[in-house]
Amino acid sequence: MVNLSAFIRFHARRNPDRLALVYEGQRITYAELWDRIEKMARYLAAQGIGEGDIVAVFMKNSAAFYEIAFGVSHIGAVFLPINFRLSADECAYIVGHAGAKILFADEEFAATVSSVGNTRLLTEAAQKDSRTLGGEALPPAAMAVRQPGDLFRLMYTSGTTDRPKGVMHTYENFYWKCMDHVISLEMTAKDRLLSVGPLYHVGAFDLPGIAIWWIGGSIVLHRQFDEAAVLADIEREKITCAWFAPVMVARLLAFPDRAKYDLSSFKWCIAGGEKTPEDRIREFSSLFTNARFVDGFGLTETCSGDTLMDEGMEIEKIGSTGRALAHVEIEIRDDEGKVLPPRAEGEICLRGPKITSGYWKDPDKTAKSFFGDWFRTGDVGYLDEDGFLFITDRKKDMIISGGENIASSEVERVIYKFPEVTECAVIGMPDPKWGERPVAIVVLRPGATLSAESIIARCRENLAPFKVPKDIHFRQALPRNPSGKVLKRELRSEMASTRST
Repeated sequence: MVNLSAFIRFHARRNPDRLALVYEGQRITYAELWDRIEKMARYLAAQGIGEGDIVAVFMKNSAAFYEIAFGVSHIGAVFLPINFRLSADECAYIVGHAGAKILFADEEFAATVSSVGNTRLLTEAAQKDSRTLGGEALPPAAMAVRQPGDLFRLMYTSGTTDRPKGVMHTYENFYWKCMDHVISLEMTAKDRLLSVGPLYHVGAFDLPGIAIWWIGGSIVLHRQFDEAAVLADIEREKITCAWFAPVMVARLLAFPDRAKYDLSSFKWCIAGGEKTPEDRIREFSSLFTNARFVDGFGLTETCSGDTLMDEGMEIEKIGSTGRALAHVEIEIRDDEGKVLPPRAEGEICLRGPKITSGYWKDPDKTAKSFFGDWFRTGDVGYLDEDGFLFITDRKKDMIISGGENIASSEVERVIYKFPEVTECAVIGMPDPKWGERPVAIVVLRPGATLSAESIIARCRENLAPFKVPKDIHFRQALPRNPSGKVLKRELRSEMASTRST
């Protein structure tokens, strides 16, 4: 059986006292983690959840997040993590589109999920130990038989349409991902992984994420990112590895007391997703003297981590996100699907067993996302003669702010609800803290008036905070090509020139 709970049970039987999870003062062994998962499976079964049912969570990091994910897998249901930064409208859409049968949410999000039916709110005690929900006294729930091609998870990601799309992950996708990351990062059961990114994100859950439990290692989980807490736990827990969003690395390197901690146990961190400047890599090495900085490239559609930088090549191949992992193939293709030679820019296309088969309830979008069995990433780049990938642009209209994807069209949809607005374009502009920030350029109907404050207020009501434009600019018209498409690259260039003058 390929259920996630199967490998936890294996380690619980072989090494019951081995440390699995550290969370808010708790030191949870594999035996105890298995007990918690089994109790959660009982609880879910008692709620009428069975094979194929979709279970959603709207939660920050906690022990219960893992326990629900593994309990869902145990009974053959499908896990649906939702970004807790989303608005009530966005959350309700995802739950409804996915057809989730039950939603678990932290108490602090009660107002956001109030319109969603069949919701279970988790107290602080339940977040630390899901057995407080009542799974202790319920009858056992048998482990359902799952096959490699069965659906394991749905993850909704910002798309180029006005609504997010549901990425389908099978067990096959997940386990091939684990194998690739273990091979590339040379992980062992002795490793201790710091998990500080949000678990609804593939970076935290998958890169390498719970692959560390697959091989019998340990996770130190933080509910949210805090520089002092991260550095203190690396010293205290002898943490060896982590995934950080780029903004987290910047905050660690800017932390005033960073030099007072013993960080000698730390071996590597993955912090890719954007072009990392050479001075950032050198600064990282001066703080983490025994560790390497691993740039990478990956997508929600691929369970993350398709390329990783080779050890020792960080400076020689500066600007690259590394080479394809063991079971990932990369080709650069033109708009017609023709394979391009080294150094030629085109769309980055991927093939391999860890890549999604498509999008939930969206066969048209699925069909458009593939050249045969090659997945079209929507990113533009090139391969050099050694197979190192360089990303040069995004074909899809996407903004990446603080590691979060923002589809411009999602924001534009909200702004277009104003009757005063005749044209709107949302673009990403460079930001020293977040990498990019969303900016809206708005054209009003003749004679109409509308304030920037009103636009921002409506965006705050309908969108996650990180999607809300930080600046609103009004102009008479938007630049367009002969076919009528808005020239967003021209807008970015104009905005950059305005800022520099």
